Amino acid sequence: MNSQAISRELALRIGLAARALPDTDAKRLLSVLTDCIDLPITEEKIAGINLKTLKTAKAGELSGVDDPLLTHALSILKSGLIAHAGVVQERQVYADGDMPGSVRIACASNDAINVDGHFGSCNQFMVYQVSAEEARLIDIRCTDIPDGLEVDDKNVFRAELIQDCQVLYIASVGGPAAAKIVKLGIHPMKLPGIETIADIISQLQTVIAGTPPPWLAKVMGIEATDRFRFEREATG
Repeated sequence: MNSQAISRELALRIGLAARALPDTDAKRLLSVLTDCIDLPITEEKIAGINLKTLKTAKAGELSGVDDPLLTHALSILKSGLIAHAGVVQERQVYADGDMPGSVRIACASNDAINVDGHFGSCNQFMVYQVSAEEARLIDIRCTDIPDGLEVDDKNVFRAELIQDCQVLYIASVGGPAAAKIVKLGIHPMKLPGIETIADIISQLQTVIAGTPPPWLAKVMGIEATDRFRFEREATG
């Protein structure tokens, strides 16, 4: 296929959409797209692709990918990435003890806006410190392996990037990778669909302000006796 037939904007969308899918690069996604539509690939033709077509193309090449991830990839292909004004993108200063009763979370993201990343292929981890009243973006950690660094296990490398976090929000993760995350003391939360980071934080703050479940109370440092009291209050 002649890459010059694709506009620069569309080529960027294809690359970003590929990063939103597990174990997929632009070349693999292009091969699927060329099976969906006739060449040349244009925005008009991509606009006509639906989820079923994408899943069944090239003998079901992407049939094993979760529907929410495929749907999100399609939205990137068709319209690019749309920013949500409510998300803070600038890193904020944080020192230990600044936010009592807070937890540190990592969000697997390709666009810095949504929790849309597969653990093994997302672009970055957006790291937030979250309490009931406040949320700060304290770091953005790129998942690219530095040149010259030999890594035996990519999943362990990625997990160690966020080993200071108590919770990881992800769109998708495999069983072996999840076990390595848990081994480092991180609680993985696989979402049923793509959600904005802003919504995730809002939901977490509501839980923190109310009656946090035992696993969350534990990572927040709430003593066992107090966790029992919370459970009694929750059940009446």
